[in-house]
Amino acid sequence: MKFSWIVLISLVFSVGFQQCKPKEEKKADENEVRTVWTKEQAKNWYTAQGWLVGCDFLPSSAINQLEMWQAATFDTATINRELGWAASLGMNTVRVYLHDLLFLQDEKGFLQRIDSFLQIAARHHIKPLFVLFDSVWDPYPKLGLQPEPKPGVHNSGWVQSPGKAALLDSTQYPRLETYVKGVVGNFASDERVLGWDVWNEPENMNNEYYRKMEPPNKGDIVLGLLRKTFEWARSVSPQQPLTAGLWSGDWSAPEKLKPIETLMVEESDIISFHNYDSASAFEKNILELQRYDRPILCTEYMARGNHSTFESVLPVAKKYNVGAYNWGLADGKSQTIYPWDSWKKAYTKEPDLWFHDIFRKDGTPYKKAETDLIRQLTGKSG
Repeated sequence: MKFSWIVLISLVFSVGFQQCKPKEEKKADENEVRTVWTKEQAKNWYTAQGWLVGCDFLPSSAINQLEMWQAATFDTATINRELGWAASLGMNTVRVYLHDLLFLQDEKGFLQRIDSFLQIAARHHIKPLFVLFDSVWDPYPKLGLQPEPKPGVHNSGWVQSPGKAALLDSTQYPRLETYVKGVVGNFASDERVLGWDVWNEPENMNNEYYRKMEPPNKGDIVLGLLRKTFEWARSVSPQQPLTAGLWSGDWSAPEKLKPIETLMVEESDIISFHNYDSASAFEKNILELQRYDRPILCTEYMARGNHSTFESVLPVAKKYNVGAYNWGLADGKSQTIYPWDSWKKAYTKEPDLWFHDIFRKDGTPYKKAETDLIRQLTGKSG
């Protein structure tokens, strides 16, 4: 009898210990900071997605990120209609730009509108890749009513995030941290989200268009902030991958990368890049980036006047199982049917050769042969 009581007491303590142990392990897991995915994790994720084909998406009714997302101009009807056009091509993803000022302006409303966008996209079986920051075009973003497009000018109203003022003011960095953690954290376990493109073309000096407005040491400033942004995003343990795309320079060997490019590669769960050149240049980039042995996305391509076309590039992307996002879907207020040189050269009518975009405002294709090809490659035709 005495022995039985000893056994019983031992069993009680044993069960109690076993019940407590998983809770302790769970607590440790919750406090663990997510690291860069292993190559195996990245490959498993990409295998589950299938071949990714999409576009950089801005509804035709918006001139920039702010007009797309602000409450007064958040146009769900146009978004739904145009994502339907993307889905009709077999596209299963879109790359979409956010903006830090939107979170500052209306945190709750902004998150709700992102959720609404995800609901619409999911109905079309499309997963967005969200861009958190962007160093391209106008460095002076302003909330509220956005300007009307400058006639015949490519992307005349696109704005940077963060703007120059925030970039140069380190006292605003806690606000940027709150934005990154708030957005990524809110959707960290959301299966409707494909991933997070942490910073678009971070060291871009914008050539002659806005170069005089840029801080001369922009690259150095962004390098430090980019590192922090990866840390902020990863700290909320997103189940989706993080990336930042290489977009210029020589990637033929690791030692030829600039410090900011090395950071982008080392901190990315999956590799991404931009290429607006010929099919041979596109293939060269893919072969160079294969050395990292991770899934690859081309998050910007297709500039018809620059020999980057669907006919030449998209079959190469499919051959190597590289995800591909062309710039633009429908002709609209961004006016990206006009080429980059429209900032210097006057265009008084629609160009014969569209630079970007696929559909006219009424949903008819600019070139039916292109939409037929995209459907063929995605398996949507027939």
